[in-house]
Amino acid sequence: MRNRIAIVGRLALALSVATVAQCVMYAVPAAMAQSVSQILVEGNQRVEAETVIAYMQVSPGETATPDNIDESIKALFQTGLFSDVRIVRRGGALVVQVEENPLINRVSFEGNSQLEDKVLTNEVELRERVVFTRARAQSDVQRVTALYRRSGYFGARVEPKIIRLDQNRVNLVYEIQEGKSTSIERITFVGNSAFSDGQLRSVITTSESAWWRFFSTTDSYDPDRVTFDRELLRRHYLKHGFADFQVVSANAELARDGESFFLTFTVEEGPQYELEQVTINTGHTTLDPNQLTEVLTVQGGETYDASKVDKSIENITIEAGKAGFAFARVEPTIVRDAENRKLSVSFDIQEGPRVYIERIEIVGNTRTLDEVIRRELRLVEGDAYNRILIDRARRRLTALDFFAKIDIRENPGSAPDKVVIQIYVEEKSTGTINFSVGYSTAEQAIGSISITERNFLGKAQEVRLGTQLSFKRQSLDFSFTEPYFLNRDVSFGVDAFATRTDQKKESSFTNEQIGGGLRLGFRLSEESRIGTRYRFTHRRIDVNNPQDVALAIARSEGTDNISLFGVTYTYDTIDNPLKPTSGFRFELSEDVAGLGGDVFYFSTQAKAFYFMPLFYEGVILKLKGTAGHIQGWNSTRVPVIDRYFKGHSSFRGFERSGVGPRQQNSATGNIDSIGGQTYAIGTVEVTFPLGLPEDFGIEGAVFTDFGTVFNAPERSRPGQRVFDSDQLRASVGAGLLWQSPFGPLRVDVAWPVVKADFDETELIRFGVSTRF
Repeated sequence: MRNRIAIVGRLALALSVATVAQCVMYAVPAAMAQSVSQILVEGNQRVEAETVIAYMQVSPGETATPDNIDESIKALFQTGLFSDVRIVRRGGALVVQVEENPLINRVSFEGNSQLEDKVLTNEVELRERVVFTRARAQSDVQRVTALYRRSGYFGARVEPKIIRLDQNRVNLVYEIQEGKSTSIERITFVGNSAFSDGQLRSVITTSESAWWRFFSTTDSYDPDRVTFDRELLRRHYLKHGFADFQVVSANAELARDGESFFLTFTVEEGPQYELEQVTINTGHTTLDPNQLTEVLTVQGGETYDASKVDKSIENITIEAGKAGFAFARVEPTIVRDAENRKLSVSFDIQEGPRVYIERIEIVGNTRTLDEVIRRELRLVEGDAYNRILIDRARRRLTALDFFAKIDIRENPGSAPDKVVIQIYVEEKSTGTINFSVGYSTAEQAIGSISITERNFLGKAQEVRLGTQLSFKRQSLDFSFTEPYFLNRDVSFGVDAFATRTDQKKESSFTNEQIGGGLRLGFRLSEESRIGTRYRFTHRRIDVNNPQDVALAIARSEGTDNISLFGVTYTYDTIDNPLKPTSGFRFELSEDVAGLGGDVFYFSTQAKAFYFMPLFYEGVILKLKGTAGHIQGWNSTRVPVIDRYFKGHSSFRGFERSGVGPRQQNSATGNIDSIGGQTYAIGTVEVTFPLGLPEDFGIEGAVFTDFGTVFNAPERSRPGQRVFDSDQLRASVGAGLLWQSPFGPLRVDVAWPVVKADFDETELIRFGVSTRF
């Protein structure tokens, strides 16, 4: 009996304890689970109470539950405005107690020397007058660390520090320990047999560290660059017939000293394929396969080249567009015969549906105005999509020379018959400082400097200010060009100049000129253009001791005014105006002086250029021809100064004014260049790679210049002997072209192999320019 009473007592005690515990556990939720009379906010300084209340998941008159209280706390934390949030019950009111995150007063960087503050500031997200959170600070640390890694500093350490100020403000300081630059010590390839390691190193952009690469950053490890290198390797192998090629891995191993990387590419080459058959399937179109075959860049029997297949697709698409099939799609079908290592390619043409441009988006132009890019497109929203016009737009944008990269993409629009054109550009510097110097066998030293901005205010306007200072010539010139005058495809320009030229050595006189002019040009077609001009010049010619010089020079002394009208026709199909590899350019200019002023002549000049690639990649043939004739009218001779003087850059191997007629004063023996009224000069030049790594930017050139300058109006007479001959002159030479960190540099060495006895020769010429 007693045992039963004891058991019952123990059960009653346990039940009582459990009941008390249950009441304690649910005391707070029970208190919260009541109707809210009002919401109070405490601890806020900058944030309005109404803003805090707006994020609450419970409102006055509603019941506060653990769930909506928890959701309210989460919503307030997610704003990033608070470092701590607590919600308590005070009678019928709900009290929100917050602790605000501080406001950033200033962001600064310490310890950085390799990367400027401006670069780092653009990388981080936290700015002045932005709320500070530790999560965003850590995110910025990762961003800065990644930026240093891309710059080759893998040992860089970044630590954010805050300095607390009054009014809940802080100064944020990123303390940086940059460490040493981690360069690429060695690049190796595994699995390659068709190409050596050295050949593949010349394909990729990443390079091994070397003492001469002090201006280059390609010898630092950059994961993004390595990814691009994988693509370059793929393109290289596909170009040489390895259709199954793949990069298995690209591993970078940090050296023990932590200052360099060993980069290893593992590749699977696969077999090299030969093209067995190439066909064109025109489908339901009326295109002639035989005519399309003429634009193919691939043919059976040669090694497969994926780049030629892509070029053939582009050519077929363009030809189809010309034939009226603007929406034709060309799909290559490739059939492999792995056993015999042969491929067959069929270009299948389908007449696609009519597609319209829904939207044109331009990305990356931080300086150049959108309208400058749009006016080169010849397309607007709502137009029918035309591949030919897109290709022409890419060429025109390249010709502007404002962008380092241009990528035009066609993305699906909001409907099947709509397309969005996205133009991605990467701007480059458009200002140029040009320096040039020259040296001749006659100890002639010349230097000049000019400053040009080709994209003034982002409007594609060109402004140029140039000066030349030397022992022989001093000049100052200014020009301004508006390419779209009055919002039309008409260019307008203004020129002003002042020069003083000492030609005592060549022609025994000095010449001073001052003047200005206007220019107006317009386009006839995509390839042709007309330019007109007017120029007025006042000049003065001084001759020292006229009795001792050539008679033609003595007669030139004095002042005169020239009023000149001119027109130039240009036809241009060159693929890349900056570095042409194919195409043709022709210029024909006519000038008439004498419609006003006191100098009377007309002149005709023609120039032609032709570029084409030769048998090996990177080898380019350049053919150039120039010719001109000038003739006086109104019973006057052409003044000496207006005639043609050739040499130096216009005829390498000969001095400035070193080719052409001369007149000798028999009494003194002085021989002066008096210029010719007719000239014709041709150039054959081949540029080629020298086998050096591509990042060196060095090419070689061999050339020959040939031609003649003749037809002075003067004739020999007693006391004055004239040397004038239409004899052919020729020179041969070689040069080096270097895309140096200071700008393009060229050095030419030329030897005259055929010349007249009275010609003056020059051995070396060079020039350099740089961008800012």
